Amino acid sequence: MGSSDRLFNRQRTVHEVLGGGLVADVILWRRSKLTWGILVVTLAAWVVFEISGYTLLSLSSCVLLLLTTILFLWAKSAAILNRPSPPLPEMHISEDMMNDVAAFARTHINAVLLAFQNIALGKDTWMFFKVAISLLLISVVGSLTDFLTTGYTSLVVILTVPALYEKYEEHFDKFHLGQKCCVGIWRESSLFTEQLKKETCMYLRYVQMLISFGARLEL
Repeated sequence: MGSSDRLFNRQRTVHEVLGGGLVADVILWRRSKLTWGILVVTLAAWVVFEISGYTLLSLSSCVLLLLTTILFLWAKSAAILNRPSPPLPEMHISEDMMNDVAAFARTHINAVLLAFQNIALGKDTWMFFKVAISLLLISVVGSLTDFLTTGYTSLVVILTVPALYEKYEEHFDKFHLGQKCCVGIWRESSLFTEQLKKETCMYLRYVQMLISFGARLEL
């Protein structure tokens, strides 16, 4: 099937469109254990927040307090009983890692600021409409549900829709090709109808001229 017959006329595979790395593998369930883990952990977090009534800040504080207390008591008891200390890795952020994070953040922040500047100066009308529609949709969805439910639903959609499309790609592309054929037939029929209408009008004018000419001859 040619690229023109595919959805959005794309020339690359779904995996390549998604970046072709770890993120694409997770979204397309090529690392199913990791994908299942993300879904289960996210679902558990959503249930905890919804049922317990905790907020993100309060839950994070409770978890950190519990973890710190366990490690502190473990270390103290290990020192008293001559047992090994808790196996903690070295907590250190290298300068190279911070430079990479800063460069990544700077690139994306500058791209957002440039897009905002182009919109504010009226240079990119299409970008303005895309941003306006996106913000409007976010506002509508936010008024219907809370942030956690929206986030979990979005994650489920991201982890299911691309995988289903890749699995049933031929069926979706055939449906897309059928739509293109229907649109082409509709356009051709519209052109034929328009041409037929013009020819009919010309024929009626010609008949009217003949009738007028015959009436003059009788007079």
